[in-house]
Amino acid sequence: MLAAYANSIDFGNPLAGLVVGEVADPVVPAGWTTVTMKAASLNHHDLWSLRGIGLPADRLPMTLGCDAAGIDEQGNEVVVYTVISDAPFGTDETIDESRSILSEKFPGTFSERFSIPARNLIAKPTNWSWAEAACLPTAWLTAYRMLAVRSGLRPGNTVLVQGAGGGVATACIALGAAMGFRVWATSRDEEKRARALELGAHDVFESGARLPDRVDAVMETVGEATWEHSVKCLKPGGTIVISGATSGPNPPAQLTRIFFKQLSVVGSTMGTLEDLRNLVALCAIADIRPTIHAEFALADARDAFALLESGDVFGKIVLTN
Repeated sequence: MLAAYANSIDFGNPLAGLVVGEVADPVVPAGWTTVTMKAASLNHHDLWSLRGIGLPADRLPMTLGCDAAGIDEQGNEVVVYTVISDAPFGTDETIDESRSILSEKFPGTFSERFSIPARNLIAKPTNWSWAEAACLPTAWLTAYRMLAVRSGLRPGNTVLVQGAGGGVATACIALGAAMGFRVWATSRDEEKRARALELGAHDVFESGARLPDRVDAVMETVGEATWEHSVKCLKPGGTIVISGATSGPNPPAQLTRIFFKQLSVVGSTMGTLEDLRNLVALCAIADIRPTIHAEFALADARDAFALLESGDVFGKIVLTN
């Protein structure tokens, strides 16, 4: 079957290790099932994997991809919950130290068929396209948990979303507005700022710009390039929620400002299965859907990866089968 997989690691040139070709049919352990992929969305996690972050060379070759929607063995239309965990039902899978996500220890979703624990499937939202549904399990779930679970925000609070354009950032804008927050967003790109307003942002600013007021929380996925601005923009007692570092993982610490203003720096990773169900319910109530930048056939996965690496993206890139 056709798949997009990592065959080698190259930190400086991640696409050098990407192969689109034939792989064996999925292995199905006890308690797992198979899904026929209809759509699967790209994440920066996939580029990091090709750079060797979270994917050591001794696990290669590894099928990439941690998001998907498709059809299960019973013919049901489903969305994949990508966190693989032995945590009992009702506990927080995201803090299980043995957890992984598809494409780290187990083959991912960028293939015609893939295996997944049967408990990790939920019903695809009615009337959503396959591409829209495929955006939920990583970027949109991450954004939901950042805002609804980790931020401490209350309706009427102001939240700053750094780097409008990425999958998590666009989800934060749409979801934040739906949750009753005043949403501000930044971008270097004028067109992306305009599109952020269309998604529901109440105001937009150039990256690094002085804001009209300090904010209650910052949703941070960019890292080094925006970190100092994020810290300076917070009210005393405010919170930065960080779930990624696409521009680099080693920002200036700003420790003096953090302790003097009693700021909180909160990590957030993915979300629970219950978070995913709540996210789907919120999207239905608020009538919001993921923004799709482009769709590519699975056979054209290399072009999709090149677009993601370029950074010239607003929303999600999706592979279809």
